[in-house]
Amino acid sequence: MAVEKWYVGIDVSKAGLDVALLPSGEYWHLENTPKGFADLVHRFRSLALDRIVVEATGGYEAALVECLAKAGLPVCRVNPARVRRFAQGMNWLAKTDKIDARVLAQFGEKAQPRLLELPSEPEKRLAVLVKRRQQVLEMLVAEQNRLELAGKQVLASITETIQFLQKQLADLDAQIQDQIDSDPDLQKKQELLKSVPGVGKVLSATLISHMPELGSCDRKEIAALGGLAPYSRDSGRYRGRRMIRGGRPFVRKVLYMATVASIRFNPIIRAMYARLVDAGKRVKVALVACMRKLLTILNAILRTHTPWQLAPVS
Repeated sequence: MAVEKWYVGIDVSKAGLDVALLPSGEYWHLENTPKGFADLVHRFRSLALDRIVVEATGGYEAALVECLAKAGLPVCRVNPARVRRFAQGMNWLAKTDKIDARVLAQFGEKAQPRLLELPSEPEKRLAVLVKRRQQVLEMLVAEQNRLELAGKQVLASITETIQFLQKQLADLDAQIQDQIDSDPDLQKKQELLKSVPGVGKVLSATLISHMPELGSCDRKEIAALGGLAPYSRDSGRYRGRRMIRGGRPFVRKVLYMATVASIRFNPIIRAMYARLVDAGKRVKVALVACMRKLLTILNAILRTHTPWQLAPVS
């Protein structure tokens, strides 16, 4: 006799958790606190859960997701935009916390989103530092752009801010490297990734902290996670340009800069870029293809634990 599968949707706010359970249709509300988390874990223990679906809500869901994952429950963290498009496609136009929770449960059943792989404690600490580095870098670039058109009255203020942010960036780079050096697993991963020409400290730290699936996926899955999988746009006789979408924009941004460097220093990426451009491909299309190729190489290197110098992986 087949075991009935259960799907849970949890709509998370700063103060509360709205929980919907399918196929029973049950609904209840809990506080977004450790006590509420413990209550959920207790209730879910007796069910054959297939998916617990939670939206990424800017961090309010983080403690809940970690608690559920540590309890061995099948939790997924999904992009709110995907869920909203799903709801609109099902003609569910109303929006309340209760409806949102039910939509998340339905999304889990129909879309079967990828189960969350909980990062290790060193990876979590590294992720916080890497994210902060990106925030500081964005502020630094903004201030440097303002400097070009700054009036004399604010020139000193902007210059002082730039110097402060540059120091912050250097301090964060040192903390990131210290965090990697303090953990043998992270250190080994960085050594393997940096063995590839064009890959430096920034990309290796970003991939280790924000793409823990690297090395455990096939080439199509890792391309989709990186937001580099091309999707068709065909209808009838119309053949549209294939476009990339989704994935992790933060990772894709860093990977772009590393690919630009790889076109100069990595013989495989350089040859691929030249071949595509010579064939008439647009520069942007060629760059995206090279980004996908580089990510595939890095995925294979972590999967095989083989440095680039010993056995280049294509």
